Amino acid sequence: MNENTILIWGAGAIGGTLGAYFARAGEDVLLVDIVEPHVEAMKRDGVFIEGPVETFRQPVKAALPGEVTGQFKRIILAVKAHHTREAVRALKPHLAEGGTVLSAQNGLNEIIIAEEIGAERTIGCFVNFGADWLEPGRILFGNRAAVAVGGLDGQTTDAIRDYHRLLSIFEPKAVLTDNIWGYLWGKLGYGSLLFATALTNASMSENLASERHFPVYHRLGQEVMAVAKARGVKPLGFNGFDPDAFMPGADEAAARRSVADMAEFNRHTAKTHSGIWRDLAVRKRKTEVDAQIAIIGALGQEAGIPTPAINKLVALIHDIEDGRRQQSWSTLDEMLTL
Repeated sequence: MNENTILIWGAGAIGGTLGAYFARAGEDVLLVDIVEPHVEAMKRDGVFIEGPVETFRQPVKAALPGEVTGQFKRIILAVKAHHTREAVRALKPHLAEGGTVLSAQNGLNEIIIAEEIGAERTIGCFVNFGADWLEPGRILFGNRAAVAVGGLDGQTTDAIRDYHRLLSIFEPKAVLTDNIWGYLWGKLGYGSLLFATALTNASMSENLASERHFPVYHRLGQEVMAVAKARGVKPLGFNGFDPDAFMPGADEAAARRSVADMAEFNRHTAKTHSGIWRDLAVRKRKTEVDAQIAIIGALGQEAGIPTPAINKLVALIHDIEDGRRQQSWSTLDEMLTL
């Protein structure tokens, strides 16, 4: 591999889609994944991206972690949040001196990456586009949505500008921001609502349009925004989610508008259900709930902010993961007991 190769560690829905777009634009990309049949399919046939945005097959270089050699200046981490620490430890020997790791994930994984390699080598990234890993070598790209990149300290370096250039190949409206934490906390607010939609088998938009469950979405958004505020973060909105509508003292009508806007946004995607729902219903595996949502409760406790709705949501997701409950409206109804 030459030193300009971009290493994408985790070639599922997010990493596989980004890698296909970068490779098609002529960038030198190596896609790494632990799923052997997926790596074999990519080596043999490339990545097949399908869906309403675009359909194309892209030849790519692919490898299992044990097959990777050499060092890379640019590494994009796109594994599930709860695999972050072990993934960073596995890729660390391949991080060149002065190289950086960009977190194309959901959650506050930049905190863990920075603990492992240093904050100065960690670059924040926010992705909200809809994609699903369907089977080895096949990914559904369901809809375009917000993408942003920025330094953890708000500063912009040459490395960050280069990642912005790359992400702009994939999403022409990609934002170079000095407030990446604002995007990440905004996504946590939105993400808490998406976790709630995974408690049923209905689509994201059907869940968000349920008038009876508006108090659940309202309460979850309020708890996340209260913790963000206590941490001195100014959360940013995107794709229907308005953080100000869930801030302490905000008018309930604003929150209703925001939830309605999110329902509307999610009506226009081929990805009808969240990746969380898919983990539970299709892939029958653990979700990112501890790494993405439980951390909000832990940070809330540190800041003296109670998060009963967040804690209840985490418990209900665990119940489904462990087979104690089914995904159903009655499971979402459990959130109303608050």
